[in-house]
Amino acid sequence: MSIYNYITIATMLLLTLLILVQTRGASLGAGLGGSGEVNMTRRGTDKTIHQITIIVALIFTFSLIIGIVK
Repeated sequence: MSIYNYITIATMLLLTLLILVQTRGASLGAGLGGSGEVNMTRRGTDKTIHQITIIVALIFTFSLIIGIVK
């Protein structure tokens, strides 16, 4: 296995964890988009986790592309 495979697996697991940590409400309907809030401004740790999720998603995407090309 190459280093790109390890990076892809690690970022996949981290991305899954980060997505699961992000919650929008306490109920199942709120998690599926049934939340009553129209506008939601991310603040504090929620904003930080969201930004880290975007960065990890980009790393995951680039590791997949590099793994395919190589």
